[in-house]
Amino acid sequence: MQRLLREPLLHFLLLGALLFVAYGWLNRAGLAALDEIVVSQSQVEGLVMQFEKVWQRPPTADERQALIDSWVRDEVFYREALAMGLEQDDPVVRRRLSQKLQFILDTGSESGAPTDAELQAWLDAHAERYRTEATYALRQAYFDPARHAEKLDSVIAAAKHALAAGQDAASDPTMLPATLAGRASDVERAFGAEFEQALRELPVGGWQGPVRSTFGLHLVELSARTDSRAASLADVRPEVARDLMQARAEAAQEALYENLRARYEIRIEPEAPAG
Repeated sequence: MQRLLREPLLHFLLLGALLFVAYGWLNRAGLAALDEIVVSQSQVEGLVMQFEKVWQRPPTADERQALIDSWVRDEVFYREALAMGLEQDDPVVRRRLSQKLQFILDTGSESGAPTDAELQAWLDAHAERYRTEATYALRQAYFDPARHAEKLDSVIAAAKHALAAGQDAASDPTMLPATLAGRASDVERAFGAEFEQALRELPVGGWQGPVRSTFGLHLVELSARTDSRAASLADVRPEVARDLMQARAEAAQEALYENLRARYEIRIEPEAPAG
């Protein structure tokens, strides 16, 4: 029993039930005074605050009264629309009310900050999500297979010999970057996934290749590479905490939804026969 009382999902369910009870009580109080519109001081302060946020100054007395008059006008039309049942079968209103309730439940389902042990357990279970990318610093010379045909191998071999000797090599013109220093995703975006994967096994230092890319063949000189590695909690603590809290909130909301759904009998009418 003590373990059940400490269960966070139970707390969220109880909180959701209390919110529905409070909503029902407040709603009954509102229905008892449909012919009276009370503009509370907090509502006036909220209107003034919104005005100041937009206009960067407090409203004049006339502007303040205009804000109140506008709010009363909206309230009158809102109540008359409810009295006429205009909110019924309106998908926009239906979606808005659903979103508002979910927002209330999300706000009320916030739990305490996770412990280091909980963060580490989440990181261990989702290690690939937080794995650091490999990084590269490289130069490349491009060769277009269609341009050289059967002479391609000899052209690349001559260029590689010249580059190894510190000389300029005759490569083909291209819009691809001649040098690049960045993450694996940057390399993949520029040259394609096949090229980036080849760099993982390429020796650092000296001209290597040819290496195939989406565009053709390349001679590549890697001056630096840091391999991908599993992240430590110190590296990604904010991201892990954010994702864990989001997962908890989604699980709590889903549990609450299932609890509420169980109160209803769901019946889907069959399609009418064709013709």
